[in-house]
Amino acid sequence: MKYVKTLCLTGILCFGGAAVSQEVQFDYDRSANFSSYRTYQWVDAKAGRAPNQLMDQNIKRAVDEQLAVKGLQRVETGGDLRVVYQAAIDHEKQFDSFGSGPRWYGTTRVSTSTIEIGKLVVDLVDPAKKQLVWQGTAEKTLDIKKDPEKNYRNLQKAMAKLFQNYPPGSNRK
Repeated sequence: MKYVKTLCLTGILCFGGAAVSQEVQFDYDRSANFSSYRTYQWVDAKAGRAPNQLMDQNIKRAVDEQLAVKGLQRVETGGDLRVVYQAAIDHEKQFDSFGSGPRWYGTTRVSTSTIEIGKLVVDLVDPAKKQLVWQGTAEKTLDIKKDPEKNYRNLQKAMAKLFQNYPPGSNRK
């Protein structure tokens, strides 16, 4: 019975880890007139920046690509929107189990490893109103040791999925 409980707990934790492999959420100000926003400018966050310049450039480039697709033009000053991001990396335990033998009487081996979960929050702020009008959050399991090109493609995919919800109502069928 003890093995069954361990196996069930391990299965739940494994599926739970898989569920957060990529998650995208967004929210917005329902009173904002998104059709009036034509330009944007970057503003640096006081905290939560990327750990290095290359990652900062990659995040900004991936967001720039998506905002350009949405018809927004980047400017250095005086933008209709201010864009700011925050990035964080969290460490979680991943449980893997391997079993052998008959279904209920075999041996089960459980191993753990640490996985990194990257979270990126992108805020669009209306400077005239001085308030947040759109916020998107993307969360994905990371493998920093992968090829940098593959990591950038994954970042682009995450940003494309995130910005499919901008402007609000644009992907309703």
